[in-house]
Amino acid sequence: MSTPSNSQLARTVQEKTTPLSAAEVIAEAKVFFARRSGIYAAFPEQESSVHLTLRGQGGEEIVIGTALSMGGGTRVTASTYLFDQQVARFLDNLPSAQPDEPGIRVPLSFSTVLEKAAE
Repeated sequence: MSTPSNSQLARTVQEKTTPLSAAEVIAEAKVFFARRSGIYAAFPEQESSVHLTLRGQGGEEIVIGTALSMGGGTRVTASTYLFDQQVARFLDNLPSAQPDEPGIRVPLSFSTVLEKAAE
């Protein structure tokens, strides 16, 4: 049985490919989430060159990770539980990669992200 696309499970992790660099995506995320109104604002907690963790109202966490896309550009993956609508808006505000981009990404291992975060 497949999960409906509008279920919470389907919205917990969202992805988009953009021509922006990882640094530009992270900078955009900081500005975007800081400008949200009251209960939807979130602020940086951890950061590396390839990821950003933000905290919002009630300790809600937003994690944004980036990876190079095989077709060029940056694959952005964002995860949250309660801020899924705000994450969707953030991703929609990023410019889209070329339509013929295959969408294959070079995955980062969790240990790579932790190593980058420790730098």
